[in-house]
Amino acid sequence: MTPHSPKRDRILDAAERVFAQRGFFTAKVADIAKEAGVADGTIYLYFKSKDDLLISLFESRMERVNALLGAAVAAAKTPHEKLMAFVRAYIGMIADQPTAAEVLTIELRQSTKFMREYSAQRFGELLRLLAGVIAEGQASGEWSDAVPAPHAARMIWGMLDEMALAWLLGRDHGGRSSSGRGRKPPPSVDDGGRKFDIVRAADWVGALVTQGLERRSHV
Repeated sequence: MTPHSPKRDRILDAAERVFAQRGFFTAKVADIAKEAGVADGTIYLYFKSKDDLLISLFESRMERVNALLGAAVAAAKTPHEKLMAFVRAYIGMIADQPTAAEVLTIELRQSTKFMREYSAQRFGELLRLLAGVIAEGQASGEWSDAVPAPHAARMIWGMLDEMALAWLLGRDHGGRSSSGRGRKPPPSVDDGGRKFDIVRAADWVGALVTQGLERRSHV
């Protein structure tokens, strides 16, 4: 494995921007090299191919996402607080880092092979964290155990993923700096003629999910 270095990280950052702007299949290694400010051949000192670059980018960004979510959950106390922390942290990441989110949420799905072979482990970590929170709430009696925690986690993740996808596909790309950083994108975007605020949506999702998980007595 090639050790991490500032230049390697710069290439990954450049690849993130290029993949988000042009799409993985149309992007060229030369485009990434130009964006990173390095010679084309330098890319191959760190990555075997464009596919290898995508895999490395995915690993790098998902490692960050899982660390962010893990820290958010660890800082909360009750199952309800942990679930809300998870939801808010993920949606907050989408709003704050839309370029990385676009690659993870949209570009990676262009390759079924990639999703099958490389994404399972990292996404599995995320789902296990979420399932653990749900299982804790079920064990305490706060939430119903009618739906097994792993399945409930996938359902909740599907809701979050769809909200992120809708926002990313509808957001305005105009005015973004070439680095993709330094400006937080406006949270409100056109959603079929309606507006929704991705940050505020975190509380909508959290409320809907926690109410759905609540234990109810049958009359």
